Amino acid sequence: MAQASLENDVFRSYLFYCSILVLKMMVMSIFTSSQRIKYGAFVNPEDVKAFKLKPKTDENVERVRRAHLNDIENIPLFFVSAWLYILTNPVAFVAKTLFLIYTIARIVHTIVYAVFPLPQPARGISWGIGFGITGYMAAISFLQFR
Repeated sequence: MAQASLENDVFRSYLFYCSILVLKMMVMSIFTSSQRIKYGAFVNPEDVKAFKLKPKTDENVERVRRAHLNDIENIPLFFVSAWLYILTNPVAFVAKTLFLIYTIARIVHTIVYAVFPLPQPARGISWGIGFGITGYMAAISFLQFR
């Protein structure tokens, strides 16, 4: 499988952008925890007891959680569809550009959703770009392998 070789520039690019996205998702876990501590918003009994607080939610924490959940729902689909897309032996420039734009779109999505919330359509556009790229790669793969 020559496509899954480190000699393949597209595969190396895929690994690079996947690494960024994994690290981004890990940062979201830390961001959620820091928001919980900052706003004293804990819902699990053991956390409430440890911090001597009453259970509560906070919109600032929930916003970060929703952004993280959106990552969990969308980024793994990118991992799979991009992997399948690599197996179609795509044009390197196109594949690498799609990976780059997807990664930027996911980072922008988090910024406009959880870090510096902006009104719609900022979040929708950044989500839609990633969704479109994932769908495009999945469709190309489907057509290639049917």
